[in-house]
Amino acid sequence: MFINATGFYVPSERVTNDYFLAVNGLTDDWIFQRTGIETRSKVGAGETGVTMGQAAVAKAMEQLPYPVQDVNLIISAGYTPEDTVGTLAHIIQKEYHIENARTMMISTACSSFMNALEIIQGYFAIEKADKALIICSEINSVYNNEHDPKCGHLWGDAAIAMFLSKERITGDEPEILDITTRGLGHIGKGPAGVNLSLLNGGLQMLNGQDVYSHASYHMIEALNDVATHCHVTIQDMDYIIAHQANMRIVFRMLRDLNISKHKSLNNIRKYGNTGSASAFLVLMEHWHLFTKNMLAGITVFGGGYSSGACLIKF
Repeated sequence: MFINATGFYVPSERVTNDYFLAVNGLTDDWIFQRTGIETRSKVGAGETGVTMGQAAVAKAMEQLPYPVQDVNLIISAGYTPEDTVGTLAHIIQKEYHIENARTMMISTACSSFMNALEIIQGYFAIEKADKALIICSEINSVYNNEHDPKCGHLWGDAAIAMFLSKERITGDEPEILDITTRGLGHIGKGPAGVNLSLLNGGLQMLNGQDVYSHASYHMIEALNDVATHCHVTIQDMDYIIAHQANMRIVFRMLRDLNISKHKSLNNIRKYGNTGSASAFLVLMEHWHLFTKNMLAGITVFGGGYSSGACLIKF
């Protein structure tokens, strides 16, 4: 399947590490050394998860080579919805009068966007859709407890949108060669690793060390799977983009793969962990680096646990 258009929105407000000294006692140096984060994005006055998602879709539509009404599948992907009934997918459907689209919301923590891609791949394969839209808007700041010294300093807000088609439309769109995802609730702490409970403390990472110990291994495993299916190696990939949870996890992955840091694209330093939007936000921000026939490997790990990867050929 093929990527027709992309768009993203990142709020302009930034929260620096210095802010947390008075809030949870963590210093700038302590946070940066352990996470690679210097600032994180945060919605401003009047901004919501919906407005971010709408802005990302509007940006993507500037490049869309067909009427948006041709879309017949819309997926809202992410773990921080503001409404689980009137979902972002339904809001976009109404806003643009996309009358013939199936709409749904899916959540698999930070692998949500990857799972949405795989769902679209399935719908395309059974010929129940041929043009699709994914919207992922993560408004972590709404659910975050900044006083939590374990993870209150990690999260950022951002939204992304991607239009896809079963067949090429213009002839030069990037192709998603393969996608894989996997549920990993049976490993380590599983569902107890990361939680988001509205009734019990909001967004929490109760077992960060357990997340760290599994994330790198399973992101490599997923990346190896798509490489094998496409008859290439990870070393053949021009750039590798990992879920932006923690730079130490990314560097550990690169070390285990014996791959230069120069082949890794990242944005966690300025935005923090923007959840399931993060890896594809990196891709969209660095779109200008990719030229014809280049390969981008994207790999993610989500709380719960779950993993996934895809390979894109430009």
